[in-house]
Amino acid sequence: MAGGGGGGRYNLNPRSKSPILLIFLSLFAISVLFFLFSLSPSTRPDYNPHPTRSPEISFVASLEDFLTHRAPKPRSHDTGSATDNTDGVVKALDDSMYTIETERLVHGDSYYPFSTPIRVYVYEMPSKFTYDLLWLFRNTYKVTSNLTSNGSPVHRLIEQHSVDYWLWADLIAPESERLLKNVVRVNRQEEADLFYIPFFTTISFFLLEKQQCKALYREALKWVTDQPAWKRSGGRDHILPVHHPWSFKSVRKFMKTAIWLLPDMDSTGNWYKPGQVFLEKDLILPYVPNVELCDAKCLSETESKRSTLLFFRGRLKRNAGGKIRPKLVAELSGAKDVVIEEGTAGEGGKAAAQNGMRKSIFCLSPAGDTPSSARLFDAIVSGCIPVIVSDELELPFEGILDYRKVALFVSSSDAVQPGWLLTFLKSVGPAQIREMQRNLAKYSRHFLYSSPAQPLGPEDLVWRMMAGKLVNIKLHTRRSQRVVKESRSLCTCDCRTANITSPGLLS
Repeated sequence: MAGGGGGGRYNLNPRSKSPILLIFLSLFAISVLFFLFSLSPSTRPDYNPHPTRSPEISFVASLEDFLTHRAPKPRSHDTGSATDNTDGVVKALDDSMYTIETERLVHGDSYYPFSTPIRVYVYEMPSKFTYDLLWLFRNTYKVTSNLTSNGSPVHRLIEQHSVDYWLWADLIAPESERLLKNVVRVNRQEEADLFYIPFFTTISFFLLEKQQCKALYREALKWVTDQPAWKRSGGRDHILPVHHPWSFKSVRKFMKTAIWLLPDMDSTGNWYKPGQVFLEKDLILPYVPNVELCDAKCLSETESKRSTLLFFRGRLKRNAGGKIRPKLVAELSGAKDVVIEEGTAGEGGKAAAQNGMRKSIFCLSPAGDTPSSARLFDAIVSGCIPVIVSDELELPFEGILDYRKVALFVSSSDAVQPGWLLTFLKSVGPAQIREMQRNLAKYSRHFLYSSPAQPLGPEDLVWRMMAGKLVNIKLHTRRSQRVVKESRSLCTCDCRTANITSPGLLS
């Protein structure tokens, strides 16, 4: 007889019932599996509605997918109007934002206002400012005869400055499809840290008739400045993409308090009036590269084929800061291991530039009509070390990236001295060249806009830079709300330095 105390009821011998137990467990497992696979795909626990896919870095391809799957069809007109903007509405919004900000400060985030994700409210503007312009580009981009006055293909310029599309497409994508975690779209204005204005200023400038474009600019100006959130802050917490220096030019002076997304900060007055742009307020974004990425495999294959010392292909004559170009051409033309070519439009010109950069160690990046040039970013993604000759250049994300690791900076006065530039380049040793090339391979990801937007891509770095501006934005917003008429309308600092990088010009 088994031991007492209930031992007859609970036999702990593992052999006694193991076959029955195994059969039971097997049947149970089979029934669970049958149940799971009988579910519809969307309710299965292993179902991923958005499987991992390669990021799309082509603007045209990404836009086609966006308009096909996520955008409404074009409409003949849209009479969207702003919210009723009484003082009471503005005050109610201000009170709500104060309540939420106080809650975040006292009971919520320990790091507020330095915390992420940044909360962004995206305006739902009438389609004539957004979708209609995207459809206009999509339906006309194959018209390659459409050129600017200096011969540049209009649609290619729009692609180069399409930062407004890439940022907006990411912000309005379903959260389940997004990869960026440092910014989130909010649906209530009182929850927002920043407000995004989704107006495609570059497309409208190049593809609309002049008077039609100016009229649309005026309409956009009124629509935005009528919004309660704009009235509350004076636009200081609003993001305005004006990446092409000609875009929105006729009315942007009325929105100079907003955060402008720019290609550079020309301080000569040719493109921006004094006081309109400065680093503390605005943000510089890279151009969209015109050439394909030279990835790790490409870099390995081209390493031994880079026989050209210095390469440049582009417009040899430019205005403003670009007047340095003819001087550089005169100095460098005919030199051994140097290629200087006039740029041409179209796929042939793109292929020639890409091929030349991949065969070269250094790529010349002089100023264009503005201090910046798309050629800089073409060189970076081609693994060609940029040689920057632009004394007033400001660079994207410089609070995060150290461009000294991937580029050489040369003053204009040195570059045009007989023999100076080539002597300088030949003095750069093989070890330094290899190190800079390795750094270029790492840095390329920071300049590739994509869908979906990638961590450490340019869209991601935009919001990392914006996070550093938030406290100052709130400071100037609140200061503007309490000043009296005898106060200075703007808080200025006489010690603010000019947007000049040349040491000689600072002395």
